[in-house]
Amino acid sequence: MSRDRDRGVTPVVGKGLEAAIVLLYVASLVTTLHGGVLPDYRTAAATEVGDRTLASAAEGVESSVPPPSTAVDVTRTVSLPDTIGRSTYRIRAVNRTLVLDHPDADLGGRVRLALPDRVISVEGSWESDDPARIRVRGGNDRIRVILS
Repeated sequence: MSRDRDRGVTPVVGKGLEAAIVLLYVASLVTTLHGGVLPDYRTAAATEVGDRTLASAAEGVESSVPPPSTAVDVTRTVSLPDTIGRSTYRIRAVNRTLVLDHPDADLGGRVRLALPDRVISVEGSWESDDPARIRVRGGNDRIRVILS
């Protein structure tokens, strides 16, 4: 009689072992991905986004400078991502160069601006969580570019 009772338990124990094996497999797969593959992918993707952001910002600044005229008063908005690598960042102008300041030093960068000689200064900065505006002010031979 005890043999008949054991037969009823066997399928339950078998299914329980199958479920435990599947859970162990999934847990080991998740641990492997989060421990190695995904962080490397996220860093590579964030680096690419940072590079594209700098290139887009530089293109926006360079295209904002109009052809020579008597007076210049231009304001434009540049579209930038709110975060890079899940963190806010800052872009600032330093000596005709845009510098990306990021909490992760590996995600920073810089790009030199190609501007005409009549641009006497590029100054200011953008915070990623604020609208990025370019103001170009001046006359025919002296133009200031202001990031605000």
